[in-house]
Amino acid sequence: MHPSVPLAQRLQEALAALRAQARPDQLAGMARFGLTGAGRLGLAVPSLRALGKRLGPDHELALALWDSGIPDAQILASLLAEPSRFTLAQLNHWVAGMQAWDVCDQACLNALRRSPLAWARIPVWARRREEFAKRAAFSLLAVLAVHDKARPDADFEAMLPLIDAAAGDARNFVKKSVNWALRQIGKRNSALCSAAIAAAERLRERPEPSARWIAADALRELQRRRGA
Repeated sequence: MHPSVPLAQRLQEALAALRAQARPDQLAGMARFGLTGAGRLGLAVPSLRALGKRLGPDHELALALWDSGIPDAQILASLLAEPSRFTLAQLNHWVAGMQAWDVCDQACLNALRRSPLAWARIPVWARRREEFAKRAAFSLLAVLAVHDKARPDADFEAMLPLIDAAAGDARNFVKKSVNWALRQIGKRNSALCSAAIAAAERLRERPEPSARWIAADALRELQRRRGA
């Protein structure tokens, strides 16, 4: 969509395009997998990606779509955002507006990880109490472990204490993202695999069930990887 078109019109047209592809019959099934959130339209991710290619990049439209609060629109926003244009306030605002795990993870994967400001947000969001803000810290860490090829091992090793600190959080969407981050750090290379295994072995001795679950799941994958 051409940026000379007023933002209000671009937003109206993008929301209309989303609603035209709504799948209300899918909402109950999606909810069983935690794909919830007020106003969800039920679009499939491939449909959102196709729409993103047609509309973007468009940072102003991305910000407006995010503020709609519609989960599908927020995922579309992550596909339209221009990561170099994010401000700290915008990053924090997006994290505060997350209401479902798929919105969180898609935002981290599609947009937040590409922001030069993203890495420094991880320890900040890891200290947040809100479930999806905290998840965002570890989902972001996980996707950066995969995609940030140039970042030194020491940076990732320095994040392991955050995993240790969050491992006692029993909330499902938090513990799964903590586990994801630990596994992805360990899969970067052999040195980080050893560091991640050592971290998991420490978690295995903790009293909290969530810490022990994170440890068992990570060790199953990482020990197999190290032995391969």
